[in-house]
Amino acid sequence: MTIEKETPPEVTVNASNLEGLAELGTIVAAAKDAMTDDMVSRLASAFSEGITLLDRLTRNDGLVHLLQELDRPENQHFLICLSNAFTAASRDIAIAPPAKGGVVGLCKLACKPGTQEGLRLVSLIGEHLSESMRELHRRGG
Repeated sequence: MTIEKETPPEVTVNASNLEGLAELGTIVAAAKDAMTDDMVSRLASAFSEGITLLDRLTRNDGLVHLLQELDRPENQHFLICLSNAFTAASRDIAIAPPAKGGVVGLCKLACKPGTQEGLRLVSLIGEHLSESMRELHRRGG
């Protein structure tokens, strides 16, 4: 019985590999030199505050519930529409002359279908919010 000894594969070291390692070492050394004690202290403080904030947010049942609700497709669509409405309203206000005020202007505004739909939306949100708050207090929340 003959046992053959395997020869290890040859490791080829060429100049480009060594140059790449040298460049990486230079980058690490430069980053280390650039970090002052003040920078390290500020980073540690920011990291600590971030962890504390994350802990507080995850313990907030109301916020967790809100995030779960916002994850629903219909609420994501609503948020997209809301952000688009903010952008369009901002542009409209920027290019429109200032409102003159008065009862006539208010009546013209009230006659617009968009105004009525907006008031309807706010009214429905208020209605559902009131119902939810009453139910919460009935349960002792």
